[in-house]
Amino acid sequence: MKNKSRVCDGPYRAVLTATGAAVPKRILSNADLSSMVETSDEWITTRTGIKNRRIAMDSETTSSLSTDAARIAMETVGLSAKDLDLIIVATVTPEMVFPSTACFVQDSLGASNAWAFDLNAACSGFIYALTLGERLVSSGAHRNVLIIGAETLSRITDYTDRTSCILFGDGAGAAILQQADRNSKAGVLYSRMAADGGGWAPLHCEAYGSRYPSTRPLDDPRKIYMTINGREVYQLAVRRIVEVVEEALADSEMSLDDIDLIIPHQMNARIIESAAKRLNLPDEKIYVNIADYGNTSAASIPIALDECCRNGRIRPGSTVILVSFGAGLTWGANIVRF
Repeated sequence: MKNKSRVCDGPYRAVLTATGAAVPKRILSNADLSSMVETSDEWITTRTGIKNRRIAMDSETTSSLSTDAARIAMETVGLSAKDLDLIIVATVTPEMVFPSTACFVQDSLGASNAWAFDLNAACSGFIYALTLGERLVSSGAHRNVLIIGAETLSRITDYTDRTSCILFGDGAGAAILQQADRNSKAGVLYSRMAADGGGWAPLHCEAYGSRYPSTRPLDDPRKIYMTINGREVYQLAVRRIVEVVEEALADSEMSLDDIDLIIPHQMNARIIESAAKRLNLPDEKIYVNIADYGNTSAASIPIALDECCRNGRIRPGSTVILVSFGAGLTWGANIVRF
């Protein structure tokens, strides 16, 4: 396992100038789930903090949700599709095996000058993508980069397994990174990424890939669905979230007093509460919206980020930590000043 961190100090500053989000209209409530599997609103809420999750209709796909979120972000800052240099889509539920979801988004937007690719880092995907985008913008290679986290997790959820089907929802969030003078106070100030491939077993989806190809019958048909060991993931997530936040602050020579808000990946409200308690973080400094959307993997941070930008939790001058932990295992954090 290797950790990669960087206090961002290139010839330019990569500024996060706009956000957007798109979620399906269809709502799957705890009451709905209780008619599908043996569960209840009280059981789900107590263990996860989730009340509702959004579920894509047949006509809604990862690329369509991505495109909708991207258009909102671009309209917010008045950016033309032709001005985009790069599109990165972070997802574990792509439009298809290939080509990339980002290529479908590029075509839908008419962003003919942008190159495009997908990134798979599970729930840490948006953190990873934002870090890559920052590198390209701050180096001077690009001026306008579109970062998207998008998922249709309902497509790989086993709705007969009450321990996992209660968790996941669909949606997309987008952010625009733009080049600014290096003396700009706003921008992505710091990034840290980490991975531990030996820890993949507690959280994964095995089929269909080269290990379990579609050409060979599965020994367990449920391999097409996500698998999660909740107890093990809980312990790992809390520890890694606390560690990476503390490392980010130390590397940046900051304290929690310098941070206005922390937006964590919305994987489980109890995990977020435990991490906040270990960090001695007051409630007003952490944002939680999992009750409304469930765990949307790579989409959760950008959806929450967009809400915060639009509801006043993030204002010009706000300093925010984005932090995630997910399958891989992967985890990381960005410090962003608006």
